[in-house]
Amino acid sequence: MTFRSAFAFLFSLITTEVVAQAPASPPPVPPDVSPLYVVTYVELKPAEKAAGAALLKSWRDVARKAEGNMRFELAQSTIRPGQFVVMAAWRNKAAFDAHGDAGAFREKLAALRNSPADDRFHNSLSVGPMDLPHGALYVVIHVDVIPPRREDAVAALKVLGEANRGASGNIRYEIVQQTNRPNHFTVVEIWRSREAFDANSISAHQREFRDKLAQMTGALYDERLYEGLH
Repeated sequence: MTFRSAFAFLFSLITTEVVAQAPASPPPVPPDVSPLYVVTYVELKPAEKAAGAALLKSWRDVARKAEGNMRFELAQSTIRPGQFVVMAAWRNKAAFDAHGDAGAFREKLAALRNSPADDRFHNSLSVGPMDLPHGALYVVIHVDVIPPRREDAVAALKVLGEANRGASGNIRYEIVQQTNRPNHFTVVEIWRSREAFDANSISAHQREFRDKLAQMTGALYDERLYEGLH
């Protein structure tokens, strides 16, 4: 075997190995998920937080009138004011895609951004009514478990949802599951006060869930506190 042919053979082996190890692209959002819950994380330059908040409110007001929109809410981080979260529900993926005005708002936000907007698409797992009650504190949590423990996580999250919806001071406790990574979940909470949230955080059912989660988690428990933008 010549040096050139040996090199070509070795290169083909390396290329095959790299391709084999490359992660597969996540599947597209199924068109029949209804309702489709979309959580979008937005991080703007700190100096642009006021302009960004005004722009997001305009987006919200337009989106709520769009065909197929079931809910559109905004909240701003309590500790990093340049960070926002958009929490929306759409009849299905087609309704989300047809919201043509979103592109214009996203282009304007891109000029203010500190990082790209991060959209997460979900199906329902343990949710409540679609109404729009307002509270003093919004909490958004990302839960990531290892794939073999996904069903264990689903069971534990459903128990947690029922317990927290009955907790004093809770207005909404909603758990949704990512469509393209079903071992990832988003929890959205609304509380009447920070005191109510703090009291619930040390409850028996909350501690029991965290004990279970510690045995199956795939990443750090990402809990973020926000104030609603009304």
